[in-house]
Amino acid sequence: MNKAVNNGPWSGTWVAERLGVELVGDDNLTDLLGLALRRNPKRAHLLVSNVLGKHVPQSPSVVYGHGFTLGRRVRDLLGPAEAAHAVVLGYAETATGLGHAVADGLGTAPCLHSTRRPVPGLTPAGGFEESHSHATSHLLLPEDPALLAGDGPLVLVDDEFSTGNTVLNTVRDLHARYPRTRYVVVALVDMRSAADAGRLEDFAREIGARVDLVTAASGTVRLPEGVLEKGQELVARHERGQSEAPRPASTDALTAASRPASADAGAAASRPASTDALTATPRPASADALTAAPHGHRVTRVDLHWPRGLPDGGRHGFTPAHRARLERALPDMAARLAEALPPGARRVHVLGFEELMYAPLRLARELEQIAAGTEVRFSTTTRSPVLAVDDPGYAIRTRLVFPAHDDPADGPGERYAYNVAGAGFDAVVAVVDSAADTPALHAPDGLLAQLAAHIPHVVLAVVPSYVPHPAHQPERPAMLPEPLRGPAFSSYAPEEVGWLLQDLSDVTLEAPTEEREEAIQSGGAHYAESLPVEYQPSEQYQELFHAALRESATRIAQAVGVVTETVITERSPRPVLVSLARAGTPVGILMRRWARHRHGLDLPHYAVSIVRGRGIDANALRWLAAHHDPADVVFVDGWTGKGAITRELADALAEFEASDGITGFDAEIAVLADPGSCVRTYGTREDFLIPSACLNSTVSGLISRTVLRADLVGPHDYHGAKFYRELAGADVSVAFLDAVSARFPEVDDAVDAAVKELQAGDRTPTWEGWAAVERISEEYGIHDVNLVKPGVGETTRVLLRRVPWKILARAGAGPDLDHVRLLAEQRGVPVEEVPDLPYTCVGLIHPQYTRGATGADGKAVNV
Repeated sequence: MNKAVNNGPWSGTWVAERLGVELVGDDNLTDLLGLALRRNPKRAHLLVSNVLGKHVPQSPSVVYGHGFTLGRRVRDLLGPAEAAHAVVLGYAETATGLGHAVADGLGTAPCLHSTRRPVPGLTPAGGFEESHSHATSHLLLPEDPALLAGDGPLVLVDDEFSTGNTVLNTVRDLHARYPRTRYVVVALVDMRSAADAGRLEDFAREIGARVDLVTAASGTVRLPEGVLEKGQELVARHERGQSEAPRPASTDALTAASRPASADAGAAASRPASTDALTATPRPASADALTAAPHGHRVTRVDLHWPRGLPDGGRHGFTPAHRARLERALPDMAARLAEALPPGARRVHVLGFEELMYAPLRLARELEQIAAGTEVRFSTTTRSPVLAVDDPGYAIRTRLVFPAHDDPADGPGERYAYNVAGAGFDAVVAVVDSAADTPALHAPDGLLAQLAAHIPHVVLAVVPSYVPHPAHQPERPAMLPEPLRGPAFSSYAPEEVGWLLQDLSDVTLEAPTEEREEAIQSGGAHYAESLPVEYQPSEQYQELFHAALRESATRIAQAVGVVTETVITERSPRPVLVSLARAGTPVGILMRRWARHRHGLDLPHYAVSIVRGRGIDANALRWLAAHHDPADVVFVDGWTGKGAITRELADALAEFEASDGITGFDAEIAVLADPGSCVRTYGTREDFLIPSACLNSTVSGLISRTVLRADLVGPHDYHGAKFYRELAGADVSVAFLDAVSARFPEVDDAVDAAVKELQAGDRTPTWEGWAAVERISEEYGIHDVNLVKPGVGETTRVLLRRVPWKILARAGAGPDLDHVRLLAEQRGVPVEEVPDLPYTCVGLIHPQYTRGATGADGKAVNV
């Protein structure tokens, strides 16, 4: 394989010296990797590959050669028989070109890569989340659904193998759909920690398949204490343009005597000095037309004569036959590019576009072979934001910033090209697909303008975007939609929770409280068929909420820690948290934050609907079973009252298992508080105020209660909910989460002690809450346990969403009931103190409600 060697400092020196980060491993590790910084709450440093062709311009022969060699090694590992039936899967966006090159090395393997670009009408064959990424949703969209259905080896290709989470999540998802006996994981570098190294073997045993690992180098990153905070501060300082702190006198970080030639490119500003001119124009009629660019430069459009019907890459599958067609066409296409270059051009850069890496790479490599005396380099644009520092010991020297120009499904945003400006290139060939050849590409602030501001000659080559025409397959059920995420749905950050719901925000579902109560109690409607009008808290009530949060944050943090540690210890070392919307959602997010705080785990978290009397959303269960091991799923709720939802879930899962044949879901709910003694997995059994119960949507991500109505929710739909965007000014959802998680460090020891005590004791549910509710129902002549709502949380719901009759309060109950007393006063509801009440309070819904029975004493009720 070709290797570009240049004397100079290692491109990780700058970060290593300032943060004390060390790369330890194989001798060639620092030839392959440099270091940079990014603003990221999980990891400040970024491993930057010198041979991937993404962030660092590199010889296309070097980029292609590394992938091709890995493919040859996989072929030797598998042997001829298994290699002949292998399928290669690359990861978008960084490893799409690498995956193709590995497939080329195998010789006979078709290639598919994941994508973030959906195709209307094309059913995904799978999908997964890449939790550490800034853009996580991956789709698998093969034109031929049988591509992944064979039983030959599946070769999964990524640029680095850091924790293994992404690969294991993919294999778990695909193995459930298309089980096979062998997987091969391929990466340029294996950078797993010692803790993660054994997980691959454990996982292979778990699924009963062989899983091999093939890499070009291996090592690990040593991080000193406090590196995340130091890195974040360093990034913030440089983004503000402030001077840096003095460097330490010495460092133990490794250095390398050689680095890729292009990494020594000359200095330039992170952003170009000028992004004027280059008027946005429609595509010219002539294939070789010229477009005006700033400073007298010109953008030349070249018609590649791309073979008709040839896919532009592996987004929908790329077969050996496709590869053969490409090989035949490459010399002519590269010759057309060479003709468009200015005379005497000595340094030429070929710039690919996000997922479109393979076609530009092959064009660049062919150009390198035919353009004698011309140094050709290759890289691609990217979604990933990285700090640029003009220092020869830093991996990202310059940065061009421009708006997305392919109308991405996840909305507009910035895109980047690194180490291109100031690198001394005489010409740049921008290769995009036709979906990205939009007015935004040609706009004054677009990619072409940014390139033309720094490079004398810009060539544009457009590859036709391949969009398959899916075959009609009526017997194949449609894929369920991916989870909804903020900010499009809810005010929570997208990584905090995925909502397995459908968005009914545009449907009018609210009804006056009295009308809803009458319809519900008369049997004319189910409570889930409409929504109460959102309660708008008074200033006094909001003050009570904030006071309650200040007082209870530490107690809640400890309960969060206890229930999360119990789950990780007893249920699954890497649980999939599934909150019961909506009360469980804030608790699930806090549990996810605790797992990250205490164990560095990035747990998947979803919210699903469960409706009393109707069961849990079966379509949400189907999606979960298709993407995760049901045995890892842990259902999460805020608290227990009498245990009705606990019983509802158990019955619903038994029915689902009988109807779908999918086993493994555990009906045991994990809750923050279990005053009803209904579950074994809890943070506490005290009945205390959880401030997330004090408000409605404004403390739950601005999401309504879930809705299940036949005219809105079909048999193949998720249950629905509304996103109240208009209430953003009153939203305290994130403030609640941040206030509680800020207390995590101070409760670590208390959590450890409480967990030990719990595990040593008897946690068998006694269902004493249910017995108390039945007793109260009879004692007060209600004769309907559904109208008795025990506990602080449920009582608050009665006052906010139902027609309350009276509130029973434990004698001597203190500040935990301040907000309940205020709400009761505002609604004219009496609060009756009761000795020996097993809960802090109980809310009684007005029995046998009619529109005329508005009296708080219930005397107007016709019994």
